[in-house]
Amino acid sequence: MESKSISFARRAFLASAATGILTTRRSADAVAGESAGGGNQTIASPFRFCLNTSTIRGQKLGIQEEIRIAAEAGYDGIEPWIRSIAEFVEAGGKLADLRKQIQDAGLTVDSAIGFAQWIVDDESKRKAGLEEAKRDMDMLREIGGTRIAAPPSGANQGPKLDLFVVAERYRELLELGDQTGVTPQLEVWGFSANLSRLGETVFVCTEADHPKACVLPDVYHIFKGGSGFNGLQLLSDAAIQVFHMNDYPASPSRQEMNDSHRVYPGDGIAPLTDILNMIGGNGRSVTLSLELFNKDYWQQDALQVAKTGLQKMKTACEAAR
Repeated sequence: MESKSISFARRAFLASAATGILTTRRSADAVAGESAGGGNQTIASPFRFCLNTSTIRGQKLGIQEEIRIAAEAGYDGIEPWIRSIAEFVEAGGKLADLRKQIQDAGLTVDSAIGFAQWIVDDESKRKAGLEEAKRDMDMLREIGGTRIAAPPSGANQGPKLDLFVVAERYRELLELGDQTGVTPQLEVWGFSANLSRLGETVFVCTEADHPKACVLPDVYHIFKGGSGFNGLQLLSDAAIQVFHMNDYPASPSRQEMNDSHRVYPGDGIAPLTDILNMIGGNGRSVTLSLELFNKDYWQQDALQVAKTGLQKMKTACEAAR
């Protein structure tokens, strides 16, 4: 039986959609301008291509080598993990040097992956999570980044949270982003007890009532959480700025599938053509960030994996035209 808050949440979401809250708020030029400053994309393309470094994380290369590989493979941008940046600094590296390397390579930092526990019920842990988020954002801004993933870290197990409460906490995180110049993107986590479904995540973005609220969807996570993909067509270009690109195989089952089962775009059964047409239509500009955790790929040459992933993404985009 549904709780009253969840039932009302669904009605509120439908009402907000009907009144146009999710309509397009910015032109494609404005979105593209936020990530300007490098890269290999053509102006006519609705997509930028980005390497999430999880794809080659198993090779344990370090952030500088990951940047080199992303550039050599031909990507427009990179989506590093905060942990890798922190390890670079702890080893004596300077963020200014990392920023210069990224710029010299012709790349942009389209997003980054962090795991601050901003969402949890425990007040002391949540306070510590916001402090961690600020450190992450400050560090990311130093290397030129303006967006960071905001997954439900710390609430992926345990009880279901009230979505209205989550919206308040996400707004607090967004206000922290206003101070740092880095926008937290609410990430769908299909395996999580909270924010596992696209609708839940979009509802939280809506109820946060902040102009920079946005969602970070993922092909695998939308499927894993049990949502369909048609909800993507309700979202504006401002609502989706980065999209995690991957695919999933026919087996194992959705319930048994985990991160390691993700495959290159086009090598699975996801309806990529429909997805890309929904998120790339109407002249909008979206960054497609290749995010894989495939252990077989981690055993291969990192540059070849990066090149293969980019080509697979481009092939999927061509098929969607």
